[in-house]
Amino acid sequence: MALVDPLIVLPGITATYLRDEYPLPPEYVWKVLPFTKKYDRVALHPNDLRYEAMEPARLQPGQLFEVAYEELIEEVRYNSRKKEDEPVPVYPFTYDWRMRLEDVEDQLDKFIQEVIDRTKLLKHYHRDGYSNNPKVNLVGHSMGGLIITGYLKKKGKQAPINKIVTLATPYQGSFETLVQVTTGNANFGTSPPSSREREAARITPSFYHLIPSFTKGIETDPGIPKSLFNPDAWQPTIVESIKEWIRLKGLPTEPPMQLAKKVFAKLLAEGRRHRTGINNFELEDAGLTPDRWLAVVGVDSKTRVHVKIKKKGNNPEFVFNAKNDLKNNWDDDKIEQPKESRETGDGTVPFEGAIPKFLALENLVCVTPDDYDFWELKDKGLTKLGGFHGILPNMNMLHRLIVRFFKNAPDTRHSTWGRPAPEVSIADWSPPLMLDLPK
Repeated sequence: MALVDPLIVLPGITATYLRDEYPLPPEYVWKVLPFTKKYDRVALHPNDLRYEAMEPARLQPGQLFEVAYEELIEEVRYNSRKKEDEPVPVYPFTYDWRMRLEDVEDQLDKFIQEVIDRTKLLKHYHRDGYSNNPKVNLVGHSMGGLIITGYLKKKGKQAPINKIVTLATPYQGSFETLVQVTTGNANFGTSPPSSREREAARITPSFYHLIPSFTKGIETDPGIPKSLFNPDAWQPTIVESIKEWIRLKGLPTEPPMQLAKKVFAKLLAEGRRHRTGINNFELEDAGLTPDRWLAVVGVDSKTRVHVKIKKKGNNPEFVFNAKNDLKNNWDDDKIEQPKESRETGDGTVPFEGAIPKFLALENLVCVTPDDYDFWELKDKGLTKLGGFHGILPNMNMLHRLIVRFFKNAPDTRHSTWGRPAPEVSIADWSPPLMLDLPK
């Protein structure tokens, strides 16, 4: 059996620490645990969204959020190797999650080549002939999956990729993005959100890559655009707050309101352009087939599946109602889920937002919070605290599943399983590897 190709793990949004390298010694301004979140230091400059509003500064990515990814990386490192002294390289890819995903994809391209070059220097990979056709495997959680897909859309068949795993990726967006930008109360992390998070999100390019592009569950009054990438679908308080940010931090190059409208329209346009590229991606464009892409979708958690945009005077206004908007129609007593079970999700990404255009529903693998092993008490507790979406990479069963997928290994112990998506029968279910049904 050939060695497993080196692996790169891409985390989700806000899950990479950020440090300011301008001070000596460098200072962390964004850490998930302990809760160090200096919103004024991570907020971007309205005249150039590549850089911080508080200059001089130089924010760079630090480590991954260890609570969510340490177990995944260590388990895959240990269980993918053939021998004790023949490690499989598993690299975390840290990135500045505030930036445009197109820029992050370019950084990933360079990092992939670096990982390939480093792997060529390992004696056991050299003996195995790795240099003859060097490739890597990728695992992307949440927004990490969008970065992977956008990278493949750019590189096509030139991408040196063998297999891919995506976990809880919002291919069609999440309603929580709307809540984040409008109110600051979205479920994107493990700490309580705040109005400061809302203000920072409004000028953070990556958040606009997570805007929902599906229409199911979006209720609008007459005259309001159906596309949420249209500035006219948003309440004017968004532009007003950007205008105030420009007044406080911007350069006097043009009237604040004029610049605010330009900034907001540009952020939405960049998000729409990236989503269009994701939706137009086909596996064959990158020389891939469905059996080389494992797409895991989290379900059976109460998730926002509905949002209403009403007219208040002449302007739109988002109306969020937990009683009406949050639902979980998944029935864990049924293996074959009916259509209404699509009103579910992982607590952050609704099922409708998790569907990639380049895979069939039959290819998806659904997991629920019940799939944590009975001894994973800490992870079950974190799921209750921060939501299933953020802690899903910790699931032991998924670690075994990912290793099996990359090793092409059988499941002799029947220790991996999954569920078909709603409206998919057992007979039609076609995951990229043989799986048991839940025990």
